[in-house]
Amino acid sequence: MFRGHHRKIRLLFGIFDVLLTALAFAAAYQTRVVLTGRFPSFEPKFFLTTPVIVLLLGFSMVVWVALASWWDIYERIDAAHPRVILRDAFRQCLLGSASVVLLEFLLRLDLSRAFLILLSLYSWVFLCLVRLNAGRILGIFRRGFMAPHFVMVVGVGEAAQRIGQQIEEASEFGVRLSGFLHDAGESVPTELAAHHSVRPLSDLPELLRQHVIDEIIFAVESGRLAALEEMFLLCDDEGVRTRVAIDFFPHVNSKVYLDRLGTSPLLTFSATPHDEIRLLMKRLTDVVLASAALLLLCPFMLLIAVLIRLTSPGPVIFRQTRCGLNGRKFVFFKFRSMCEDAEAKRAAVEHLNERETVFKIANDPRLTSVGRFLRKFSIDEWPQLWNVLKGDMSLVGPRPPLPGEVENYQRWQRRRLRMRPGLTCLWVVKGRDELDFETWMRLDMQYIDNWSLGLDWKIILQTIPQVLSGRGAH
Repeated sequence: MFRGHHRKIRLLFGIFDVLLTALAFAAAYQTRVVLTGRFPSFEPKFFLTTPVIVLLLGFSMVVWVALASWWDIYERIDAAHPRVILRDAFRQCLLGSASVVLLEFLLRLDLSRAFLILLSLYSWVFLCLVRLNAGRILGIFRRGFMAPHFVMVVGVGEAAQRIGQQIEEASEFGVRLSGFLHDAGESVPTELAAHHSVRPLSDLPELLRQHVIDEIIFAVESGRLAALEEMFLLCDDEGVRTRVAIDFFPHVNSKVYLDRLGTSPLLTFSATPHDEIRLLMKRLTDVVLASAALLLLCPFMLLIAVLIRLTSPGPVIFRQTRCGLNGRKFVFFKFRSMCEDAEAKRAAVEHLNERETVFKIANDPRLTSVGRFLRKFSIDEWPQLWNVLKGDMSLVGPRPPLPGEVENYQRWQRRRLRMRPGLTCLWVVKGRDELDFETWMRLDMQYIDNWSLGLDWKIILQTIPQVLSGRGAH
């Protein structure tokens, strides 16, 4: 399915969620009123003013849609197993209702518990009914509002046949494969000719005049594109959309997009997140949360500094050079958790190292009594909030490595340097120091490949209980 079609489906089910949330809200409110009328002893009379109804309804709509987007529910509604649909709707309604309860507590509203339970129950039932019939709803929507979208493929090779198959798989979304076009002298596979219309490329002007063709996909070898310039110009003059299948490097997994440098178009391959707007939002989030955390933790940090000075000689803050975004060096700050000459004593404890590439020892003998406590609850990492504020680090991202560790990285592991390092990361919430180095790397790559603002918030929220419990810290 083309990305544009996918966006339409996400928008459609987002609108459904808004309408169904409003319907569930109205049904829950009316049911609660009816229960009070028929059973006066059930609960005190329940009534909401218009401003409160508008506030609660608007908040509920936003939260329900935001949760579905966060969990990527709209990405899989039309193809999900019924059990997955029931589970996703349950989680969405449960957390959505919990958010309404939190709003009630913050604004000191007096909401009926029966109303909140009914809101969650009705929402779940309505969402399940719609999502379990998503295929039928999409069919009605397509027949009533979407004209078929006709596509032709230039080329008859493996890449062209693969794209043709993918177009046929998207037929339920209104996309239709009109056939293939081939160059003169190009051999046409017998099986392809038996099942599809295959015409010479020279027939394209006539086809554009006599048939409805919405767009053409060129799935040919890169060396042939220059020779097809006339066909591109023809489509341009006719106003027909053209696409070029980019499979010049079939084993490259980067995201491909078109950018411009001045007036020069550039085909860009990116193996890391590249959306500048979302990355800017990530940076703004870092600045706001790091500033707030530093203000909140300042008295405690002063107390910790005093404890470190009183219990062991040496500086309060430990400074170390680390590798940041794209290998940039920066000074990394931590509360000192080891004895003053810990670096000098490293050779003496080298044999205790439990990791490959990185240096890690459980119950390191160089730890001070206070330092052991700081390490267990990651309090020694608090000064890195200043690194976040400066822009050396982010709240979430792969942990910053030492330059010596980077020198020992395998080639695929160096990609983790292409994301700004973080205060917490995916492997912190998956087990912290209990994981081996290879798993660290794999989880960092998983984070980079699936990064989103929602994933960042999920990791931040999961880090809090993980750190407070002290689980997995060595």
